[in-house]
Amino acid sequence: MPSECRGVDCTRLSLLRRIAQVLSRGHLRAAVWQEVFALLREEMGLHRGVLMMATADGGELVVEAAEDGEPARLATARYRRGEGISGRVLQTATAVVVPDVTKDPGFQGRIFGINQRSTAFVCVPIVVNDEAIGTLSVDAALDSQGHLEQTRCFLEILASMMSQLASLRRMMRLENAELVAENDRLRAELGGERPAAMIGGSDLMRDVFARIHRVAPSDTTVLIRGESGTGKELVASAIHEKSSRRGGAFVKVNCAALSENLLESELFGHEKGAFTGALNTRKGRLEEAEGGTLFLDEIGDFSPAVQVKLLRFVQEREFERVGSNRTQRADVRLIAATNRDLEKAVAEESFRADLYYRINVFPVLMPALRERRDDVMGLANHFVAVYSERLGKGVTRISTPAINMLMAYHWPGNVRELENCIEHAVLMAEDGVIHGHDLPPTLRLPEGPTSSLRGSLRESVELLEREVIADTLKQTEGNVTAAARLLALSPRMLRYKIKGLSIDMTLFRTGHRRKAVS
Repeated sequence: MPSECRGVDCTRLSLLRRIAQVLSRGHLRAAVWQEVFALLREEMGLHRGVLMMATADGGELVVEAAEDGEPARLATARYRRGEGISGRVLQTATAVVVPDVTKDPGFQGRIFGINQRSTAFVCVPIVVNDEAIGTLSVDAALDSQGHLEQTRCFLEILASMMSQLASLRRMMRLENAELVAENDRLRAELGGERPAAMIGGSDLMRDVFARIHRVAPSDTTVLIRGESGTGKELVASAIHEKSSRRGGAFVKVNCAALSENLLESELFGHEKGAFTGALNTRKGRLEEAEGGTLFLDEIGDFSPAVQVKLLRFVQEREFERVGSNRTQRADVRLIAATNRDLEKAVAEESFRADLYYRINVFPVLMPALRERRDDVMGLANHFVAVYSERLGKGVTRISTPAINMLMAYHWPGNVRELENCIEHAVLMAEDGVIHGHDLPPTLRLPEGPTSSLRGSLRESVELLEREVIADTLKQTEGNVTAAARLLALSPRMLRYKIKGLSIDMTLFRTGHRRKAVS
């Protein structure tokens, strides 16, 4: 304690004891500072207490806690090292007393603004290991210099008491900032968040999510490739929802379902009397999608005549309605999809090469379900939850033999076929569990844990082990300890196996719901 501070009276010693009790009780809660500031105001008449802490590089002070003030001002108030009274205290690690803030040009008042009435200001450093890591300041009433010096001494003692707690708070804030920065970096590497309507943790699906994240903010034309039933429409919808056009319409056209004449009218619209049956003028889907996104599904089925008109729109964003010679423009983003081999179609001259190059600006390849088997159970569990609720069946899990059948099947119809199979199984289930005999006949293999075993002995053992553990985790709703007890393993050994077999624990937790690619 400084020699000039040894005259602190018993009243203030009692206050220090009360503050020490608050600090010990409050631990790292933010509210602890407010309790300290309240005691300073009530017992000593000190107002506008402020705790500021140095940034990671020590170059600036930011507000950690303040007794009063506007939240927006507190969030942005900063002092560079050596700037203003607080910055000078941080730089010199020496307390400063300002008898009257209205007469001191160094007082800047960024936290509360410049007080028009005269008041004193006391600011002391918070020191850890001989280094100033922050400041503690208060407004005091104008009084004799001796009174202000006693206030300074008291605050220095208080600052030394608060130093370790303040240091821990600073470390927590810096660590949180580092974690946020690391999270942002990892998200950037992974391509952003998974679209809400899609399920998949495989490497192939993470690549799809990354490409969606990359192309969505632009107006670039996208071509989605993939087999039927892989979820190409969901990709198009996710791109639209992540784009600046999400407030506009998302218009879908299934090109394979329409004849040449109907497709042309559907896309571009028609005038009254343009053809037999055209009783009224009709807007086309291009006009309906103004300001939004037009999704052309199965674009590989376009006829040569419609390809010519579409090429003009892709190049110029211009078109005419059927039966009209008036040129119109549309501000529309184009997303196309196909399950055909367009390169082969171009070689056979059934698809225009110039149109192909215009729409194949940014391709996105949707993998077949058989290529991402790690996602089968995640999708299956999602569909169980959806159809159990929709059909009022109360189905909660899939049995191990049924899991074997799902994992062994080659899924030629992809996610759409999986969804239909699960709907059928939920409808057939009678005891809240999907068994092998509840699945459609195309999936029914001999019942038993060896029904899906293929390949080497090691691969078969791993598959069987994975499915037994997964079935047990389903029964315990993801409780590893309870599952370990049922399997006669230690929880540590079970966690080791879960990690080694890449089992996704989020699939077994109560209340887990995920939307799916379908």
